[in-house]
Amino acid sequence: MTERSGRLGVGIIGAGRVGPVLGAALGGAGHAIVGISAVSQESRDRAEAMLPGVPVLTVPEVVRRSELVLLAVPESELAALVEGLAATGTWQPGQLVLHTAPGVGTSVLAPARAAGAIPLAVNPAMAFTGTSIDLVRLRGAYCAVTAPTPVQPIGQALVVEMGAEPVIVAEEDRAAWAEAVSTASTFSTAIVAQTVGILDELGIPDPGRVLGPLVRSAVENALGGAAPELLPPED
Repeated sequence: MTERSGRLGVGIIGAGRVGPVLGAALGGAGHAIVGISAVSQESRDRAEAMLPGVPVLTVPEVVRRSELVLLAVPESELAALVEGLAATGTWQPGQLVLHTAPGVGTSVLAPARAAGAIPLAVNPAMAFTGTSIDLVRLRGAYCAVTAPTPVQPIGQALVVEMGAEPVIVAEEDRAAWAEAVSTASTFSTAIVAQTVGILDELGIPDPGRVLGPLVRSAVENALGGAAPELLPPED
């Protein structure tokens, strides 16, 4: 199988910051969002805000209704979830199963694959807020796609439909990918928080707005390979 076209019935397991956003992106591309699982009131509110009218269902109900199952759960919970659904015979042959965890590829989906499902691992390299802001940011993001070679085009096509850019990451390289993404996110968040705190102690109003242009330009320069320069060069 090398390609798949047409509208898919998409079910989402997990209503954290990632699942509803990717669901909204796929819905905007013409796919039908058939259901989402959500436990807490916060997750239910998020699901309703991002996917109004989409029914909140149990996990097995989401899987049974879906041609594409989007697993947007913490990486630590992923293996047990996939194995549990395999043990109850819930996975369906020909069903696409896509998880968003950064550090693992499709090996974690082996129980679903054994039942005839098609495994995909897609991780967006961006920090999610769980709001509509993310739909705009997603259009400038890259997503790691890991999948068996014959179905890599499916993962790439889904990323493009969500408005992002796909980049193929090998199964054995997912841990390094996760480390790179986590380091960039954690380091930048910590540094910005520290500098905002310094300006706040100085009594400077709205320190985040003051630092915004500096942080954005410094990051853009670093990504472009330019050395930082805060003062004019000496003659």
